[in-house]
Amino acid sequence: MKYTITGDNLQMVNAEIGSGELIQSVAGAMAYMTGNVTLEAKATGGAWASIKRSLTGASLFLVQYKSEGNGIVGLSHPAPGKIMDIDVGKGAWFVQKTGFLASEMSVNLELAMQKKLSSALFGGEGLIIQRISGTGIAFICGCGDFIVKDLAPGEIIKVSTAHAVAWQDTVGYDITSIGGVKNALFSGEGLFVTTLTGPGRVVLQSMTLNDLAMSLYPYMPQSSS
Repeated sequence: MKYTITGDNLQMVNAEIGSGELIQSVAGAMAYMTGNVTLEAKATGGAWASIKRSLTGASLFLVQYKSEGNGIVGLSHPAPGKIMDIDVGKGAWFVQKTGFLASEMSVNLELAMQKKLSSALFGGEGLIIQRISGTGIAFICGCGDFIVKDLAPGEIIKVSTAHAVAWQDTVGYDITSIGGVKNALFSGEGLFVTTLTGPGRVVLQSMTLNDLAMSLYPYMPQSSS
């Protein structure tokens, strides 16, 4: 698969596939495709795998694309933001729900449970996240801009809730108190922050879907009742 990622804060993956080559995406990601490309929604991995995948926030069915000859598929994220390619052959990644966009068929997308109950209750992403592994290229997406950090062994970064898009499975993930009642009440960050501990790469987003929705809400039409 050849591909480019185009755009600035409204990015799109333009994936070129040849005969016999397949790629997969979440439902609703296709923006365009050439006339020789066809798509098919499939319960990849079987019914139980699809149900588990839907629990992470991903679509119940994944969409597969194939082409007669060389074809191009354009895939986009539904919110203003970034798309990033990662090579899972170099190691597995954990991705927040809605963070997975598309991949080659050799990439596995599966359910993963938070290791600690505190992470599930206060991490902003719930009990279940996604784990992507296997071989090949996967595309992850998020809101706003991406900040990529390579953490050294033992290096710690504290992240506001839900701003962590993805991290390598070598990275430790936990929820810690922000410290102090005044900070909890008036900092606007809540009681807890996400703590990521190296070694490994982490991808952060400058905006969350919830923040975007709340910023637009005052301008939405309101019912007179």
